[in-house]
Amino acid sequence: MLTNKAKYGLRAMCALHGSDSRWLQARAIAKRANVPEKFLEAILVDLRKAGFVESRRGHLGGHALARPAGQIMVGDLIRAIDGPLAPVRCASMSAYEPCSDCADPEHCAVRELMRETRAALSGVLDTCSLAALTERARHETWMQPAIGDAA
Repeated sequence: MLTNKAKYGLRAMCALHGSDSRWLQARAIAKRANVPEKFLEAILVDLRKAGFVESRRGHLGGHALARPAGQIMVGDLIRAIDGPLAPVRCASMSAYEPCSDCADPEHCAVRELMRETRAALSGVLDTCSLAALTERARHETWMQPAIGDAA
């Protein structure tokens, strides 16, 4: 399940990409993305640590995409915020942990179904770029600039 943190992070990244300005302050991102500003600041830290966002201080500072939106995949953004996409740890490729109550993880039908689920989910999310997501989001009301909102 996508957490609010990841949903807000995706909205914030769309707001950064959809902006006319290279640098946006957190307040402007929060307003454009309809995200609580304090929560957004923590999300931006995660995105900066993962290399998706650059930040700089000062009056002309703020936050910007660290690389082109076409090179940023939605699956990677979600992993940076929420962790592995797998619905259970035993199906994860990056954070595998066997279930404590599973007698035979290699032949577990539930694990295999969850691995297929993870593969289908990552197949969609890892082929959708931030640029494509932003284009989809342009039709949503939260993506519209507020009246009087300076870029």
